[in-house]
Amino acid sequence: MFRELMPLIENRPLTITVAALSGGRIRVNVVPQGLAKDSKINDKVGYSNKDKIAKVPEAAINALTTPLSLTGTPEEIDESLAEALTHFVESHGRLQHTLDEAREQIAEAVKATEERDKAKSKTKNGSGTTDTKEEKKSGSGELLPLWCAPASKPADTGASNDRVAQAELSPVE
Repeated sequence: MFRELMPLIENRPLTITVAALSGGRIRVNVVPQGLAKDSKINDKVGYSNKDKIAKVPEAAINALTTPLSLTGTPEEIDESLAEALTHFVESHGRLQHTLDEAREQIAEAVKATEERDKAKSKTKNGSGTTDTKEEKKSGSGELLPLWCAPASKPADTGASNDRVAQAELSPVE
């Protein structure tokens, strides 16, 4: 069990609970704990860039703490726990990797936006007029990573995690 959980344990504390239910069944919960760095992913966007750079949705950040809950007989849990934990850790790892990439892309986008704005103000202040060709190029969003382009519809952040979070074993008849 802990061998499967180790990649997650190395990056985030977990709470594991086991409770007895009626009919000889048990419930095992594996709950990843939130970290301070999770909520700081959008801090670099700041107020001045909020209309230029899309933030990571709170649902995606909260998905890092989505628990795994398995219910079944002790035999069923023994049989399927290792595989369920492996899938859970893999899903969590992919989400963490995606959010880490988003954090890097947001930082790059903020830097590019600030450089673009600085260049615009220098051009305006230096000659009194702007070069419309340069302004169009820098204002087109080509400098911003795809992640930072404002979304036209909400992202489906919970699809893969719902499958993992809803894993439940049914008793064998």
